[in-house]
Amino acid sequence: MLVGKWVMEISNASFLPDRLTVTRGGVSFEWFDSGEFLIMRQGRKGVGPNYATWLIGRDESVSDYAVLYIDDRRVSRVYEMSFGKGGWKIWRNSPKFSQRFEGKISTDKKTITAYWEQSVDGKNWTRDFDLKYTRRK
Repeated sequence: MLVGKWVMEISNASFLPDRLTVTRGGVSFEWFDSGEFLIMRQGRKGVGPNYATWLIGRDESVSDYAVLYIDDRRVSRVYEMSFGKGGWKIWRNSPKFSQRFEGKISTDKKTITAYWEQSVDGKNWTRDFDLKYTRRK
């Protein structure tokens, strides 16, 4: 479902000086080595949203996925992920900085509307930014 090229649109971002600013960038999903892993690449180095690489895989004994993330700031994280029934979720629970992502996939599978939230205590969550992925033609 995700494999291919997408346009990512970030809005309402807490990290931008003007929350009304909209930032766009490219995203691609491709299988690595015959489908053992899915690789997500977002942005371009030095242009727009942070350039990041996501390596997605799973342990056959569990239903959720493991995600390794690194970006051009050298920020690296390990997330968990679930995907199915029109929804896409990513999360990490860390003692000082937890995050969660929730996306809804359109019925035609051409758009994903999503958001990221963050928490410093794992209890109180604030919206970090909104996302929209649109499949390129």
